[in-house]
Amino acid sequence: MSASFVAAQSPARPTPTPAASPQPTTAASARDALRNPTAEQVVETSIFIYGLGGGRALLNQIRKTAIERGKIKVTNPDGRVDQANYQKWTSRGETLVTEKIRLDQEFPSARYSLVYSDDKTYLIFNDQVFTPRDDTARAFLNQIFYSIESLLRYKENEAQITLAGREKLGGVEFHIVDLTDKQERKIRYFVSVKSFRVMMLEFEDAGIKYQRRFYDYKNAQGTLVPFRSVLFADGKIVEETDIGTVTFGQKVDDSQFAVRQP
Repeated sequence: MSASFVAAQSPARPTPTPAASPQPTTAASARDALRNPTAEQVVETSIFIYGLGGGRALLNQIRKTAIERGKIKVTNPDGRVDQANYQKWTSRGETLVTEKIRLDQEFPSARYSLVYSDDKTYLIFNDQVFTPRDDTARAFLNQIFYSIESLLRYKENEAQITLAGREKLGGVEFHIVDLTDKQERKIRYFVSVKSFRVMMLEFEDAGIKYQRRFYDYKNAQGTLVPFRSVLFADGKIVEETDIGTVTFGQKVDDSQFAVRQP
């Protein structure tokens, strides 16, 4: 009634033509976005999930450093299986290229370290620094760059992502995300439609088709981590990794990555 009274006392004014504006999001359009998301929507949702709701900001805050311990089993080309305990130290860089990583592996017959620092790879054996064999360096670098981290940090790495549709494998439906980084490395990720976790990735290197599968996801200091992974080369298992413990945010001395060039 008050509104009617005020309208009656006010002089008539022309009704302005409303400016064009975007259509509001409806329940139907939201459902359509879930059914047909863009590559960025899929990956950004994964980043949100891996940060357990904190997303990219929380991952960057918590994972400034990482200390990981576990066991690795390697199947050699001749079928011989070697098992080792390992420790890995990581100091987070602005991009994966500027990351610093040290991996110590203790096999029954030998103990050695691999270090990635300043975009170079070194092997340390008996306190001596060497240039690693090409296959050894390649396998180490593949762990770093053909990884879930490459997807979670695609923006920082200035990588390109595209959506290659959906695929159902073993009763599980996946978003298929293809990533190409600045070094032209190409990775295909299989992201669960239900959980938005990366369950598998594929890549090709030196003519060999690799597939890494991820299992046993757990909450590690407010972030999501797969505690088991299995690497296949041309359909055969070549590596199995089981994380025992992983700790983020502890001080990691830079001396861990300081090596004298051979």
